[in-house]
Amino acid sequence: MAPRALHWVFKIAQRERTMRFFTELLGMQVLRHEEFKKGCEAACNGPYDGAWSKTMVGYGPEDSHFVVELTYNYGIKEYVQGNDYQFITIRSKAAYGRAVAMAAEFPTTNGPSIDSLFVRAPGGYNFLLINSDQDGDPVVAVRLSTADIAAAKKYWHDLLKMKVESEATDLLTLSFDAKQAKLELAQVGSIDRGTAFGRIAFARPGDEIQPLEEEVKAAGYKVLVPYVSLDTPGKATVRVVILLDPSGHEICFVDEEGFRELSQVDPQGGKLLAEAIAADNSDEYFAKKAQRAQERAAAAAAAAAAAAAAPATGAPASS
Repeated sequence: MAPRALHWVFKIAQRERTMRFFTELLGMQVLRHEEFKKGCEAACNGPYDGAWSKTMVGYGPEDSHFVVELTYNYGIKEYVQGNDYQFITIRSKAAYGRAVAMAAEFPTTNGPSIDSLFVRAPGGYNFLLINSDQDGDPVVAVRLSTADIAAAKKYWHDLLKMKVESEATDLLTLSFDAKQAKLELAQVGSIDRGTAFGRIAFARPGDEIQPLEEEVKAAGYKVLVPYVSLDTPGKATVRVVILLDPSGHEICFVDEEGFRELSQVDPQGGKLLAEAIAADNSDEYFAKKAQRAQERAAAAAAAAAAAAAAPATGAPASS
């Protein structure tokens, strides 16, 4: 069984507005929503130990579509963008039309062709929308940056056995199957991952996960999180290993059997998400925090102005 491309992970700070982008503009649906009380053992939510949530959105079931994982860390107001993620390409006339109509809220710029445009999601994540449709999943590819395209090919093609779909001096396109979403690696000068860095996920048979980890280590590459079992409350347990490619991109390989059980569409996903948003007072907290900071700054400025205007004391008398 060939490995299967699953999803890309975004860290988000504006959950309600982000969901409006993905569901109302892109036209994706909420597939499932899960809440966690503490950080993930496999750093699924990044280097954070507190409560977090995961919302899977896409154009259809995770069994047959490349989807998006939206990771929300409670209490984290923003993430710093790097240049590691470039964009996800989606081929959809409907999404293209909605992006044009909603450009006042979600900025757009010209795409590489006359029938395409870039639209920016909250948090600064770009999507390339093409004004045409295709059979099956509308998600075409994920484009990431690489600091060394030759090293990237050695890792992704020679070691991980992804097929080269096309190759140029500054762009490498790969997949595990031509019918799946592609991985595009574009040459840049250097990689800055910021704090908004994401992760790409693939499934493969469970009995291949540990041998893959050993192969990667034997080849001299890094393993971010060694083989571990992850529990989701009330759902299936999955086995994963998290790798790092030469440019520092995080790659999750999860067992196919456990993930198919875990990733079933939950009809209550949208309701669970709405309840979590309604119960979250993070925006109110940050608004009050910003207001207090402004008040302190104003008080400090007023005190400084008063001190400057006050007559000097203790000055020597004139003779």
